[in-house]
Amino acid sequence: MDKIDQKLLAILQKNARMPLKAIASQVFLSAPAVSARIEKLEAQKLIQGYHAEIDQQKLGYHITAFISLELMTSQKPEFYPFIAECPNVLECNCVTGNYSMLIKVAFPSTQELDLFIGQLQHFGNTSTQIVFSTPVPHRNVMILAEE
Repeated sequence: MDKIDQKLLAILQKNARMPLKAIASQVFLSAPAVSARIEKLEAQKLIQGYHAEIDQQKLGYHITAFISLELMTSQKPEFYPFIAECPNVLECNCVTGNYSMLIKVAFPSTQELDLFIGQLQHFGNTSTQIVFSTPVPHRNVMILAEE
């Protein structure tokens, strides 16, 4: 991966819908050359997808929470398929510390969150933190230092 590929990744992280012609002008290549490089980055799995940012509040998901779960290693084969099929799970991370899983979820109500926590407790003890506000929302990794 060279500097042009890094610049392409930085541009696409900011706006994946930018027209190829506009991207090409920023990296001083032709649109077909940019397209080929993007295809190569996708094939290498450096670009894993393109996503729209959605306002979950406007869709009725008023509760965001982080749930820590104690999970025995022997339970992972049962837990991983279960958690992957839960539509309200935004993220699930295997972490260090007293709890082995950190799960980010979004629900319309605390009642639905409570039901989900009950399902998780089949696997182990939980600790839940409900989000009041998000001063730093999700952001992408830095590709290039500012010039």
